[in-house]
Amino acid sequence: MTFVYAFDHRHPQSPMSLKDLLGGKGANLAEMTSVLELPVPPGFTISTEACRSYMAGGWPDGLSGEVDNQLVALEKAMDKRLGDPSDPLLVSVRSGAKFSMPGMMDTVLNLGLNDESVEGLAKQTGDDRFAYDSYRRFIQMFGKIVLDVPGDAFEHVFEAAKERTGTANDADLGADDLAQVVQGFKELVQEHTGAAFPQDPQVQLRQAIEAVFSSWNSPRANAYRTREKLSHDLGTAVNVQAMVFGNKGDDCGTGVGFTRDPSTGARGAYGDFLVNAQGEDVVAGTRATQPLSDLAELFPAVYDELVAIFGRLERHYRDMLDTEFTIEQGKLWMLQTRVGKRTGTAALRMAVEMTTDDHIRLTPAEAVSRITADHLDSVLHPQFAAGSRTVLTKGLAASPGGGVGRAYFSADDAAEAAARGEQVVLVRNETSPEDIHGMAVAEGILTARGGLVSHAAVVARGWGKPAVCGAEEIRIDGASFSIGDTTVSEGDVISIDGSTGEVVLGAVELTVGTVPDEFTTVLGWADEIRAGHLAVRANADTGDDAARARTFGAEGIGLCRTEHMFLGEDRLPVVREMILAFTPEAEEAALEKLRTVQKADFLEVLEAMDGLPVTVRLLDPPLHEFLPDVEQLAVTQATVGLSETEAQLLAAARWWREVNPMLGTRGVRLGVIKPGLYAMQVRALMEAAAERAAAGGTPVVEVMIPLTISREELALARSWVEGAIEEAADTSSGIDVTIGTMVETPRAALRAGEIAEVADFFSFGTNDLTQMALGFSRDDIEGRVMGPYLEQGLLAHNPFETIDTDGVGELVRLAASRGRSAKPGLKLGVCGEHGGDPESISLFFDAGLDYVSCSPYRVPIARLAAAQAVLAARGAAGAGGSDTR
Repeated sequence: MTFVYAFDHRHPQSPMSLKDLLGGKGANLAEMTSVLELPVPPGFTISTEACRSYMAGGWPDGLSGEVDNQLVALEKAMDKRLGDPSDPLLVSVRSGAKFSMPGMMDTVLNLGLNDESVEGLAKQTGDDRFAYDSYRRFIQMFGKIVLDVPGDAFEHVFEAAKERTGTANDADLGADDLAQVVQGFKELVQEHTGAAFPQDPQVQLRQAIEAVFSSWNSPRANAYRTREKLSHDLGTAVNVQAMVFGNKGDDCGTGVGFTRDPSTGARGAYGDFLVNAQGEDVVAGTRATQPLSDLAELFPAVYDELVAIFGRLERHYRDMLDTEFTIEQGKLWMLQTRVGKRTGTAALRMAVEMTTDDHIRLTPAEAVSRITADHLDSVLHPQFAAGSRTVLTKGLAASPGGGVGRAYFSADDAAEAAARGEQVVLVRNETSPEDIHGMAVAEGILTARGGLVSHAAVVARGWGKPAVCGAEEIRIDGASFSIGDTTVSEGDVISIDGSTGEVVLGAVELTVGTVPDEFTTVLGWADEIRAGHLAVRANADTGDDAARARTFGAEGIGLCRTEHMFLGEDRLPVVREMILAFTPEAEEAALEKLRTVQKADFLEVLEAMDGLPVTVRLLDPPLHEFLPDVEQLAVTQATVGLSETEAQLLAAARWWREVNPMLGTRGVRLGVIKPGLYAMQVRALMEAAAERAAAGGTPVVEVMIPLTISREELALARSWVEGAIEEAADTSSGIDVTIGTMVETPRAALRAGEIAEVADFFSFGTNDLTQMALGFSRDDIEGRVMGPYLEQGLLAHNPFETIDTDGVGELVRLAASRGRSAKPGLKLGVCGEHGGDPESISLFFDAGLDYVSCSPYRVPIARLAAAQAVLAARGAAGAGGSDTR
């Protein structure tokens, strides 16, 4: 097995397609080198297979020899030798996983410097300052990443050197000052590790490669992959590349550039750069960057060459690219390219515009495939409502949307506050990968430093979170920040607008953002692709929710939860009256009151969804949920006493109280105990349907019985429903009504063939099905168990967000197959939270379901995901599979 490949290795296929082997960075470096023949510093890639072997059993046999051979070839290409005391070759060692994980893993620059070669570098360049600046950067980076020396310790030494010289500017430190810093850094390494800083470049290289391999399993990388639902088994490649320097003088520079604006999608080169700097200076936010357009004035020839390369890259990849480049004494070098992360607005605009771009010509199907759930989410994010407000300061509009929350100044504090249920805004001078857990839970991110391609900006855009970066007026001091005379302390509420860069003290009202025209275009294409394959409905319980769902493209209601209609201030007393009824007459009177209000509710929903199916689930939760808390009433009884009604409620609450109510008297079991309850709901529904029809509407009614586990149980419940429908026949004749059940227990899934005999449809309640199949309580599992299970790889993902493929997914497939075998015309849908999750939707499509149902705001995402599932099936068919849908 070959572990190491030179950038110019001739692969049997395009290197850009070998990301599984070479990682994203290595594949694209090879593509730029061997296919596009762009100016790329030479180097080699250690494959992901080597990383996986290392994680499984340590340093792989044969890897050292391959690295040595590639290093000899690199030295020959550069006419320099690693560690040469007179003219040293320096290299960078960078991670590069299959999927982009910005800042999550480690990088070492200037490797190969030691006490002797730094003198050689100084002589070759004629610049002692440059040589010692490079050496101090290397020791600091290597010490922090490879030797685990705290980064703050290096910063203290460096800041002390600036204080001694009376400067606040790094560039004002001379060669002698930097030589003292180098000595201080080496002493720091000795103090923290008990060993001298390694002087042998071969040892440095081996340790750096191992550090990059190990960074794959760092806490921040694990947290990022868990959030992005990436496999923990992929491993990372390692890229060893000859160094080129953007910090040799004012004819040098480094930058990050995009072939289009990643925030808006506008055509044209976009990015940041710095003169006389190394790459980490651009993304670290420690210096104020210049816009890429300034490069045209400072380095006109380089700018023209860079823009031409941007054009070639975009035509070749047929997408927007993110690049890193360095200018060394007037020569342009391309250090990296990858498909660029973008905001939702930019993604939609680019996807649509690229269908008419003569150099790209995406098909509508390709355009649909370019959009993600996060892209759609971000354009639906709340925005600042119109109105006057006092703006504290403005920074860079780094990632769009409005965010409101309490200010916290460390990732740990933000995460703890979020766990308490607070909405938080993470405030930092600049973020780093160590802040990832705090960023993940924040409503928005605010930094005092950093540009539009800083760590905070890139991560926030990728996650669709609002971010304001580079708000330079902010002065952070511990757990507070100040702007002029205004101080904001930890816990104070602030609002940020990532679309304008505004920072506001206090909570600003938020409204749903304006959806761009491209949103409608892309989802129209998605609807054409999925037509006849997988419909999308919404879970809605009110007329307003149903109307909103229809505007988002819902094709019906997949779950109307009637219990939510019982919780209004005017309904809850009537429900309690029904529970407290001691005679059939009293219960019937209470049910009659409920029928009146339920009819009005149903009428609103049917009107909003006229002509589309509305699935009404009969009452599901246990009755104790409609009663006061037992403990609260007991305290009142012990302190001030209870009224007669309160005493009755306490007695009823104790009577209906259950040890495990989710497995107790709920769903169809309520109907067995109180058959008049379900009959009342069906009568109200049919009367509403009749009234809607009389008004010229076309109601399509589906009645769903919850929690059935046997054919006999559903047959009994069906008889109640049919009896109520027959009673209403005088006014509702001709209205199409189907009767089905919610499959939400493992037994129901296993006995689906028998249950289907008396059902017109199945709707999978994957929330409860997940609870019962995995033995996890969705109300209790999140805090204590889910985090450790995900971090330790015991679960691939949170099964309440993305369906458990091997367990719950198999039950869905089995029930769908057995149900359809027993009744070929059986309609199949899903109405749990998984109905809005893209990965779960793919499984539901493969299982042969007819529709998915989700919250109204997830409907656009479900429409997109359903289309992408169809496209994936077509792709599999084209690759030798078969699309039977």
